[in-house]
Amino acid sequence: MDVKQETCDVDANIMEKTVNIKDEDCEWESIYLKEESLSIKEENSELQSMNIKEEPEETSVSMKTHNHTNLDSAKEDNLHDGCQDGVVTRLDSSQSRHCSSPEPSTNVKSESLESEPNRAEETTSVRTQKNKRPATKKSGKRKKDRRSVECGREFSNRSALQKHMRVHTRGKKYCCTECGTKFSEMSHLQIHTRVHTGEKPYCCNECGKQFSQIGSLQRHTRVHTGEKPYCCNECGKQFSQIVSLQRHTRVHTGQKPYCCTECGKKFSLMCNLQSHTRVHSGEKPYFCTECGKLFSKMGHLQNHTRVHTGEKSYCCTECGKKFSQIASLHKHTRVHTGEKKYCCTECGKQFSHKVSLQSHTRVHSGEKPYCCTECGKQFSQIGQLQSHTRVHSGEKPYCCTECGKRFSQFGHLQSHTRVHTGEKPFCCNECGKQFSQIGSLQIHTRVHTGEKPYCCNECGKQFSHKVSLQKHTRVHNRI
Repeated sequence: MDVKQETCDVDANIMEKTVNIKDEDCEWESIYLKEESLSIKEENSELQSMNIKEEPEETSVSMKTHNHTNLDSAKEDNLHDGCQDGVVTRLDSSQSRHCSSPEPSTNVKSESLESEPNRAEETTSVRTQKNKRPATKKSGKRKKDRRSVECGREFSNRSALQKHMRVHTRGKKYCCTECGTKFSEMSHLQIHTRVHTGEKPYCCNECGKQFSQIGSLQRHTRVHTGEKPYCCNECGKQFSQIVSLQRHTRVHTGQKPYCCTECGKKFSLMCNLQSHTRVHSGEKPYFCTECGKLFSKMGHLQNHTRVHTGEKSYCCTECGKKFSQIASLHKHTRVHTGEKKYCCTECGKQFSHKVSLQSHTRVHSGEKPYCCTECGKQFSQIGQLQSHTRVHSGEKPYCCTECGKRFSQFGHLQSHTRVHTGEKPFCCNECGKQFSQIGSLQIHTRVHTGEKPYCCNECGKQFSHKVSLQKHTRVHNRI
């Protein structure tokens, strides 16, 4: 009984010292590790009690040797069992206290303190391995929480995911108080309000132009820098804006996503479709401030204004002739190149201009779509009708600068000016005789060909000149 009482007293002292050692050396340990340490201590305490009861009467010398052996084995067992508290257990401490002298207890304590760094390192590695699993599960759960269930896209935080989900849910809870347009994000609404306020906070340092959005300013700066970061993979052409590249790619793919609901005609650009719809609606939103003439396209208005300003910004590099429209310059260059890419399918005659081919085809079809409102006479070409109307109106807009004579047709003025200049550009291939007018040359060639296209209805006599037929008809009229 004395031995048991003494053992219990010693055991109590051991528990106090163990707690002291734990407080000094293991302050950094986590709560759940402490709980594991306590459970291990309880198990060791039970083993300790059994060992004390079975061997209460051993000598202090044998106990000293046995305790040192048990201490080493207990240390190894605790490490293998995954003990993570880094503290000498109650089993180690109680067994070391069975030594009769105080020196072994001091030695045991010293050994325990010396072994603490090594045990702490192993404890840290064991704890790190144990902590990895719950962290991985938590990380996986976070990724799952930040992944869109609609498209599977992952985001760095939940707020970014919530913004993205509005794309799928179409939640537009921010409304403009001016026009009622709704937006899914507050920043988009703030940018939109500048449409109503006219605010343009972003300014170009080069030219001072102002913009309501930072993206518009960034795109504008490429005008000054000449930067073209977007390149076509097919032909290598470069563009300063991504939307320009996207439009260009339709040239290669032939894609025409915009379709007219009236006639079904398709277009590669939305602006072309919008312009086309005005053909059906008759809308002409663009008007000339000088004369009030209306146009369905902005380009047509821009071309028209040059009539008033007299601007001719397009110049031929061959002869220096200037034009107000780029299309007119392109047509003119064919005079120098001799290009005639439009061919008549009936007779094979070639033309440099499409409108010339269209006028020529009416020779074969006999179509005369242009009609005079005064006399009902019909013409195959609009120019012929315009010249004819001057017969009724008496208008003579073309005036000779030399003598002041006026003409209803520009061709007549050109022929007349040769009277003053003496120019004879038309030459006979047979005899070399020159003429100032193409009609005079055509009449002259009949001398060589013997052609007599004019015939008298009374006697059937033929003549090479119209004037000769007119003189001949007087013979019959006298009778």
